[in-house]
Amino acid sequence: MNTKLLGIIPVLPSADIARDTKWYSEKTGFETRFADNMYAVLLRGDLCIHLQWHADTPGDPLLGGSVIRIYVKEIKDLFEEMVQRGTVTQKDLRMNTPWGTNEFGFFDLNRNAIFIMEEAE
Repeated sequence: MNTKLLGIIPVLPSADIARDTKWYSEKTGFETRFADNMYAVLLRGDLCIHLQWHADTPGDPLLGGSVIRIYVKEIKDLFEEMVQRGTVTQKDLRMNTPWGTNEFGFFDLNRNAIFIMEEAE
């Protein structure tokens, strides 16, 4: 397999993305790379934190679960392995997202979201 595992990125819950990206910039020096009303990517040097809207209500995309993002290089081999295992389907790979990644994701048995992602070229 050619996929290289590079790191894990925490995805923290946020009740207000605009408020929280401003706070992270002012209070921690993490700058916003991408943000909309549901999701944000924050960077400081080689460190990355993601924020995801989370209210623990029926409209919440997580509804009580957690999220991690596993950062890789050469995502396709690992994606094909996960297809073979029945973890995901061929339609689950998202290429060239608006936030600059190729990625796929799935839920574990406890509704924790696990995303595998690489930088889009």
